[in-house]
Amino acid sequence: MTLFNLLLDASVPGMAYFGAGIGAGIAALAAGLGIGKIGSSALESIARQPEATGDIRATMIVSAALIEGAAFFGIVVCLLIVFLK
Repeated sequence: MTLFNLLLDASVPGMAYFGAGIGAGIAALAAGLGIGKIGSSALESIARQPEATGDIRATMIVSAALIEGAAFFGIVVCLLIVFLK
């Protein structure tokens, strides 16, 4: 049985809410870790090559926005499971 089928199984009451909560938490945690890693790497890169600060900052902002968008998408899917169940 796949996770999706388990979450939508009507014989297990509350499992969809539990799965949606866990999924939203994992999405938020993963986004936080990813953006933290990007920031750490960017600061290290700027310390090594201060003349490339503008390029590194622009790349960091774009990467963080993409990660945040993916996390937002995951959280919205989890909320849809809760409200459409």
